[in-house]
Amino acid sequence: MTLEEQIKGKALALGFDLVGIAPAEPAASFASFERWLAEGRHGEMGYLARNVERRADPQRLLPGAKSIIVVACNHHTADPAPGGRQGKVARYALGDDYHEIMGRKLAALTEAVRALAPAAQAKACVDTAPVLERELAQRAGLGWVGKNTMLLNRRFGQWLLLGEILLDVPLRPDAPETRDRCGRCARCIAACPTRAIVAPRELDARRCISYLTIELKGPIPPELRPLIGNRIFGCDDCLEVCPWNRFAQQAREPGFSPRADVTTPELLDLLELDEEEFERRFARSPILRAKRRGLLRNVCVALGNARDPRAVPALTRALEDAEPLVREHASWALEQIKTEYHQALK
Repeated sequence: MTLEEQIKGKALALGFDLVGIAPAEPAASFASFERWLAEGRHGEMGYLARNVERRADPQRLLPGAKSIIVVACNHHTADPAPGGRQGKVARYALGDDYHEIMGRKLAALTEAVRALAPAAQAKACVDTAPVLERELAQRAGLGWVGKNTMLLNRRFGQWLLLGEILLDVPLRPDAPETRDRCGRCARCIAACPTRAIVAPRELDARRCISYLTIELKGPIPPELRPLIGNRIFGCDDCLEVCPWNRFAQQAREPGFSPRADVTTPELLDLLELDEEEFERRFARSPILRAKRRGLLRNVCVALGNARDPRAVPALTRALEDAEPLVREHASWALEQIKTEYHQALK
Protein backbone atom coordinates (compact mmCIF):
# COMPACT_ATOMS: atom_id res chain seq x y z
CA MET A 1 0.00 0.00 0.00
CA THR A 2 1.13 3.53 -0.69
CA LEU A 3 1.55 6.02 2.14
CA GLU A 4 -1.58 7.84 0.92
CA GLU A 5 -3.61 4.62 1.03
CA GLN A 6 -2.36 3.78 4.51
CA ILE A 7 -3.27 7.25 5.82
CA LYS A 8 -6.74 7.06 4.31
CA GLY A 9 -7.27 3.59 5.74
CA LYS A 10 -6.32 4.84 9.22
CA ALA A 11 -8.69 7.82 8.87
CA LEU A 12 -11.65 5.64 7.94
CA ALA A 13 -10.82 3.15 10.70
CA LEU A 14 -10.88 6.00 13.23
CA GLY A 15 -14.44 6.86 12.23
CA PHE A 16 -14.01 9.64 9.70
CA ASP A 17 -16.53 9.28 6.89
CA LEU A 18 -14.53 11.07 4.21
CA VAL A 19 -10.82 11.68 3.68
CA GLY A 20 -8.89 13.34 0.90
CA ILE A 21 -5.53 14.99 0.29
CA ALA A 22 -4.97 18.52 -0.97
CA PRO A 23 -1.74 20.33 -1.88
CA ALA A 24 -0.64 22.96 0.62
CA GLU A 25 -1.06 25.86 -1.78
CA PRO A 26 -2.17 29.46 -1.14
CA ALA A 27 -5.94 29.87 -0.74
CA ALA A 28 -7.66 30.91 -3.97
CA SER A 29 -10.66 32.25 -2.00
CA PHE A 30 -8.63 34.47 0.31
CA ALA A 31 -9.40 37.70 -1.59
CA SER A 32 -13.13 36.97 -1.34
CA PHE A 33 -12.73 36.29 2.38
CA GLU A 34 -10.97 39.61 2.87
CA ARG A 35 -13.78 41.45 1.06
CA TRP A 36 -16.33 39.66 3.26
CA LEU A 37 -14.50 40.90 6.34
CA ALA A 38 -14.17 44.43 4.95
CA GLU A 39 -17.94 44.56 4.43
CA GLY A 40 -18.42 43.65 8.10
CA ARG A 41 -20.44 40.55 7.30
CA HIS A 42 -18.65 38.60 10.04
CA GLY A 43 -20.42 40.72 12.66
CA GLU A 44 -18.90 40.35 16.13
CA MET A 45 -16.79 37.31 15.23
CA GLY A 46 -13.56 39.20 15.70
CA TYR A 47 -11.51 36.02 15.80
CA LEU A 48 -12.06 35.68 12.05
CA ALA A 49 -10.29 38.97 11.44
CA ARG A 50 -7.38 38.33 13.82
CA ASN A 51 -4.18 37.18 12.12
CA VAL A 52 -6.16 37.11 8.90
CA GLU A 53 -3.03 36.83 6.78
CA ARG A 54 -2.42 33.33 8.21
CA ARG A 55 -5.46 32.12 6.27
CA ALA A 56 -3.88 33.11 2.98
CA ASP A 57 -1.26 30.37 2.90
CA PRO A 58 -0.85 27.10 4.88
CA GLN A 59 2.88 27.86 5.02
CA ARG A 60 2.09 30.55 7.58
CA LEU A 61 0.49 27.96 9.84
CA LEU A 62 3.07 25.20 9.30
CA PRO A 63 6.28 26.36 7.60
CA GLY A 64 7.32 23.82 5.01
CA ALA A 65 3.81 22.38 4.64
CA LYS A 66 3.44 20.35 1.46
CA SER A 67 0.20 18.41 1.92
CA ILE A 68 -3.09 18.71 3.78
CA ILE A 69 -5.14 15.72 4.88
CA VAL A 70 -8.80 16.80 4.93
CA VAL A 71 -11.33 14.67 6.82
CA ALA A 72 -15.06 14.91 7.43
CA CYS A 73 -17.51 13.36 9.88
CA ASN A 74 -21.18 12.89 9.10
CA HIS A 75 -23.28 14.20 12.02
CA HIS A 76 -26.77 13.69 10.60
CA THR A 77 -29.45 12.61 13.07
CA ALA A 78 -33.23 12.47 12.99
CA ASP A 79 -35.11 15.72 13.52
CA PRO A 80 -37.32 15.54 16.66
CA ALA A 81 -39.62 18.29 15.31
CA PRO A 82 -40.35 19.98 18.66
CA GLY A 83 -43.63 21.68 19.42
CA GLY A 84 -44.52 25.25 20.31
CA ARG A 85 -43.14 25.30 23.87
CA GLN A 86 -40.03 23.33 23.05
CA GLY A 87 -36.85 24.84 21.71
CA LYS A 88 -35.20 23.71 18.51
CA VAL A 89 -31.48 22.96 18.47
CA ALA A 90 -29.34 22.52 15.34
CA ARG A 91 -28.58 18.87 14.69
CA TYR A 92 -24.81 19.20 15.09
CA ALA A 93 -25.42 20.31 18.70
CA LEU A 94 -27.83 17.54 19.73
CA GLY A 95 -24.97 15.33 20.88
CA ASP A 96 -21.58 15.96 22.44
CA ASP A 97 -19.31 18.84 21.41
CA TYR A 98 -17.92 18.10 17.97
CA HIS A 99 -14.70 19.96 18.77
CA GLU A 100 -13.89 17.24 21.30
CA ILE A 101 -15.02 14.38 19.04
CA MET A 102 -13.12 15.65 16.00
CA GLY A 103 -10.15 16.67 18.15
CA ARG A 104 -9.72 13.17 19.56
CA LYS A 105 -9.97 11.55 16.15
CA LEU A 106 -7.55 14.04 14.59
CA ALA A 107 -5.04 13.53 17.41
CA ALA A 108 -5.19 9.77 16.86
CA LEU A 109 -4.82 10.20 13.09
CA THR A 110 -1.86 12.55 13.59
CA GLU A 111 -0.12 9.93 15.74
CA ALA A 112 -0.85 7.29 13.11
CA VAL A 113 0.66 9.51 10.40
CA ARG A 114 3.77 10.09 12.51
CA ALA A 115 4.13 6.34 12.95
CA LEU A 116 3.99 5.94 9.16
CA ALA A 117 6.30 8.92 8.52
CA PRO A 118 8.38 9.38 11.69
CA ALA A 119 10.14 12.56 10.56
CA ALA A 120 6.92 14.35 9.62
CA GLN A 121 5.96 17.69 11.10
CA ALA A 122 2.18 17.92 11.49
CA LYS A 123 -0.46 20.37 12.70
CA ALA A 124 -4.09 19.36 13.28
CA CYS A 125 -6.91 21.88 12.86
CA VAL A 126 -10.54 21.76 14.00
CA ASP A 127 -12.93 24.59 13.09
CA THR A 128 -11.24 27.44 14.99
CA ALA A 129 -7.84 27.23 13.26
CA PRO A 130 -7.08 29.94 10.66
CA VAL A 131 -7.67 27.88 7.52
CA LEU A 132 -10.27 28.23 4.80
CA GLU A 133 -11.42 24.67 5.29
CA ARG A 134 -14.24 24.45 2.76
CA GLU A 135 -11.88 25.41 -0.03
CA LEU A 136 -9.44 22.77 1.24
CA ALA A 137 -12.20 20.16 1.32
CA GLN A 138 -13.18 20.98 -2.27
CA ARG A 139 -9.53 20.88 -3.30
CA ALA A 140 -9.21 17.43 -1.65
CA GLY A 141 -12.21 16.13 -3.61
CA LEU A 142 -14.60 15.85 -0.66
CA GLY A 143 -17.33 17.90 -2.30
CA TRP A 144 -18.26 21.34 -3.56
CA VAL A 145 -19.45 24.52 -1.83
CA GLY A 146 -23.21 24.88 -2.04
CA LYS A 147 -25.15 28.10 -2.47
CA ASN A 148 -25.63 28.35 1.30
CA THR A 149 -21.79 28.35 1.63
CA MET A 150 -21.74 24.84 3.18
CA LEU A 151 -19.77 21.92 1.78
CA LEU A 152 -21.89 19.45 -0.19
CA ASN A 153 -21.09 15.79 -0.77
CA ARG A 154 -23.06 13.43 -2.99
CA ARG A 155 -23.08 10.64 -0.37
CA PHE A 156 -23.69 12.62 2.80
CA GLY A 157 -25.28 15.87 1.69
CA GLN A 158 -24.31 18.79 3.90
CA TRP A 159 -24.27 17.18 7.35
CA LEU A 160 -20.48 17.28 7.55
CA LEU A 161 -17.94 18.53 10.07
CA LEU A 162 -14.43 19.18 8.76
CA GLY A 163 -10.91 18.79 10.10
CA GLU A 164 -7.43 19.07 8.64
CA ILE A 165 -3.86 17.91 9.25
CA LEU A 166 -1.10 19.99 7.69
CA LEU A 167 2.03 17.98 6.84
CA ASP A 168 5.51 18.78 5.60
CA VAL A 169 5.45 15.46 3.71
CA PRO A 170 4.70 15.47 -0.03
CA LEU A 171 1.64 13.30 -0.69
CA ARG A 172 -0.15 12.61 -3.95
CA PRO A 173 -3.21 14.90 -3.95
CA ASP A 174 -6.69 13.78 -4.87
CA ALA A 175 -8.54 15.24 -7.82
CA PRO A 176 -10.41 18.37 -6.74
CA GLU A 177 -14.16 18.68 -7.12
CA THR A 178 -14.58 21.19 -9.93
CA ARG A 179 -18.23 20.71 -10.84
CA ASP A 180 -21.02 22.82 -9.35
CA ARG A 181 -23.74 20.23 -8.81
CA CYS A 182 -26.27 22.72 -7.38
CA GLY A 183 -27.38 23.69 -10.88
CA ARG A 184 -30.26 26.16 -10.89
CA CYS A 185 -31.55 25.05 -7.49
CA ALA A 186 -31.85 27.87 -4.96
CA ARG A 187 -33.99 26.23 -2.28
CA CYS A 188 -31.49 27.02 0.45
CA ILE A 189 -31.60 30.72 -0.37
CA ALA A 190 -35.40 30.79 -0.38
CA ALA A 191 -35.63 28.82 2.88
CA CYS A 192 -33.51 31.15 5.02
CA PRO A 193 -35.93 32.84 7.46
CA THR A 194 -33.83 35.98 7.83
CA ARG A 195 -32.56 36.22 4.23
CA ALA A 196 -28.99 35.84 5.41
CA ILE A 197 -27.92 34.21 2.13
CA VAL A 198 -27.79 37.42 0.15
CA ALA A 199 -26.63 35.74 -3.09
CA PRO A 200 -25.38 32.31 -4.10
CA ARG A 201 -22.43 31.48 -1.82
CA GLU A 202 -22.62 34.86 -0.09
CA LEU A 203 -23.67 34.90 3.57
CA ASP A 204 -24.27 37.92 5.76
CA ALA A 205 -23.58 36.30 9.11
CA ARG A 206 -25.17 39.24 10.94
CA ARG A 207 -28.58 37.98 9.79
CA CYS A 208 -27.92 34.25 10.17
CA ILE A 209 -29.87 32.59 12.99
CA SER A 210 -26.84 30.47 13.91
CA TYR A 211 -24.86 33.67 14.41
CA LEU A 212 -27.68 35.43 16.25
CA THR A 213 -28.26 32.58 18.71
CA ILE A 214 -24.63 31.54 19.27
CA GLU A 215 -21.97 34.04 18.23
CA LEU A 216 -23.77 37.30 18.98
CA LYS A 217 -23.12 38.20 22.61
CA GLY A 218 -25.45 41.17 22.95
CA PRO A 219 -29.13 41.81 22.20
CA ILE A 220 -30.68 40.23 19.12
CA PRO A 221 -31.93 43.00 16.79
CA PRO A 222 -35.67 43.41 17.49
CA GLU A 223 -36.61 43.25 13.81
CA LEU A 224 -35.03 39.79 13.51
CA ARG A 225 -36.47 38.27 16.68
CA PRO A 226 -39.86 37.26 15.20
CA LEU A 227 -38.04 35.42 12.38
CA ILE A 228 -36.15 33.17 14.79
CA GLY A 229 -39.24 31.20 15.82
CA ASN A 230 -38.42 28.58 18.45
CA ARG A 231 -34.78 28.11 17.42
CA ILE A 232 -32.66 28.48 20.54
CA PHE A 233 -29.28 27.27 19.26
CA GLY A 234 -28.42 27.35 15.60
CA CYS A 235 -30.55 26.71 12.52
CA ASP A 236 -30.71 23.95 9.89
CA ASP A 237 -33.33 25.39 7.54
CA CYS A 238 -31.02 25.86 4.56
CA LEU A 239 -29.70 22.32 4.98
CA GLU A 240 -33.06 20.64 5.45
CA VAL A 241 -34.39 21.76 2.07
CA CYS A 242 -31.33 20.74 0.04
CA PRO A 243 -32.24 17.96 -2.44
CA TRP A 244 -28.83 16.36 -1.95
CA ASN A 245 -29.67 15.69 1.68
CA ARG A 246 -32.17 13.04 0.65
CA PHE A 247 -29.10 10.80 0.46
CA ALA A 248 -28.11 11.61 4.05
CA GLN A 249 -27.16 8.71 6.27
CA GLN A 250 -27.36 8.42 10.03
CA ALA A 251 -24.14 9.33 11.82
CA ARG A 252 -22.14 6.31 12.91
CA GLU A 253 -20.19 8.21 15.59
CA PRO A 254 -21.98 7.55 18.95
CA GLY A 255 -20.98 10.97 20.26
CA PHE A 256 -23.32 12.64 17.76
CA SER A 257 -26.35 10.70 19.04
CA PRO A 258 -29.00 13.11 20.36
CA ARG A 259 -28.96 13.62 24.10
CA ALA A 260 -32.35 13.44 25.81
CA ASP A 261 -31.78 16.69 27.69
CA VAL A 262 -31.02 18.56 24.45
CA THR A 263 -33.31 17.01 21.84
CA THR A 264 -36.62 18.64 22.84
CA PRO A 265 -35.83 21.04 25.68
CA GLU A 266 -38.84 22.60 27.37
CA LEU A 267 -38.49 26.37 27.11
CA LEU A 268 -40.01 27.06 30.53
CA ASP A 269 -37.63 24.61 32.17
CA LEU A 270 -34.65 26.25 30.51
CA LEU A 271 -35.73 29.67 31.69
CA GLU A 272 -35.42 28.50 35.32
CA LEU A 273 -31.79 27.33 35.00
CA ASP A 274 -29.22 29.01 37.23
CA GLU A 275 -25.54 29.09 36.29
CA GLU A 276 -24.65 25.86 38.06
CA GLU A 277 -27.61 23.96 36.60
CA PHE A 278 -26.85 25.28 33.13
CA GLU A 279 -23.25 24.08 33.24
CA ARG A 280 -24.24 20.69 34.66
CA ARG A 281 -27.04 20.08 32.17
CA PHE A 282 -25.02 21.04 29.10
CA ALA A 283 -21.65 19.60 30.09
CA ARG A 284 -19.74 18.48 26.96
CA SER A 285 -22.42 20.09 24.78
CA PRO A 286 -21.79 22.79 22.14
CA ILE A 287 -24.60 24.73 23.84
CA LEU A 288 -22.12 25.81 26.51
CA ARG A 289 -20.70 28.19 23.90
CA ALA A 290 -23.79 30.40 24.15
CA LYS A 291 -23.35 30.67 27.94
CA ARG A 292 -26.36 30.85 30.23
CA ARG A 293 -27.18 34.46 29.43
CA GLY A 294 -27.12 33.78 25.68
CA LEU A 295 -29.25 30.64 25.89
CA LEU A 296 -31.84 32.29 28.14
CA ARG A 297 -31.91 35.30 25.82
CA ASN A 298 -32.77 32.90 23.00
CA VAL A 299 -35.36 31.12 25.15
CA CYS A 300 -37.10 34.41 25.88
CA VAL A 301 -37.28 35.18 22.15
CA ALA A 302 -38.73 31.73 21.45
CA LEU A 303 -41.36 32.18 24.17
CA GLY A 304 -42.24 35.60 22.83
CA ASN A 305 -42.70 34.13 19.38
CA ALA A 306 -44.90 31.34 20.78
CA ARG A 307 -47.08 34.01 22.45
CA ASP A 308 -48.30 31.49 25.00
CA PRO A 309 -49.80 33.19 28.09
CA ARG A 310 -48.71 30.22 30.21
CA ALA A 311 -45.17 31.59 29.91
CA VAL A 312 -46.05 34.87 31.65
CA PRO A 313 -45.12 33.80 35.24
CA ALA A 314 -41.70 32.48 34.20
CA LEU A 315 -40.99 35.50 32.02
CA THR A 316 -42.05 37.81 34.83
CA ARG A 317 -39.55 36.12 37.13
CA ALA A 318 -36.94 36.53 34.41
CA LEU A 319 -37.42 40.31 34.65
CA GLU A 320 -35.45 40.01 37.92
CA ASP A 321 -32.60 37.95 36.44
CA ALA A 322 -29.09 39.05 37.32
CA GLU A 323 -28.25 39.34 33.61
CA PRO A 324 -29.48 42.53 31.89
CA LEU A 325 -29.50 40.65 28.56
CA VAL A 326 -32.05 38.15 29.91
CA ARG A 327 -34.19 40.88 31.50
CA GLU A 328 -34.40 42.87 28.25
CA HIS A 329 -35.48 39.88 26.16
CA ALA A 330 -37.94 38.71 28.81
CA SER A 331 -39.56 42.14 28.66
CA TRP A 332 -39.79 41.90 24.87
CA ALA A 333 -41.37 38.44 25.11
CA LEU A 334 -43.97 39.64 27.59
CA GLU A 335 -44.84 42.49 25.25
CA GLN A 336 -45.44 40.01 22.41
CA ILE A 337 -47.77 37.94 24.58
CA LYS A 338 -49.56 41.07 25.75
CA THR A 339 -50.06 42.22 22.15
CA GLU A 340 -51.46 38.81 21.20
CA TYR A 341 -53.85 38.89 24.16
CA HIS A 342 -55.19 42.36 23.29
CA GLN A 343 -55.66 41.40 19.66
CA ALA A 344 -57.61 38.31 20.72
CA LEU A 345 -59.98 40.50 22.74
CA LYS A 346 -60.84 42.67 19.74
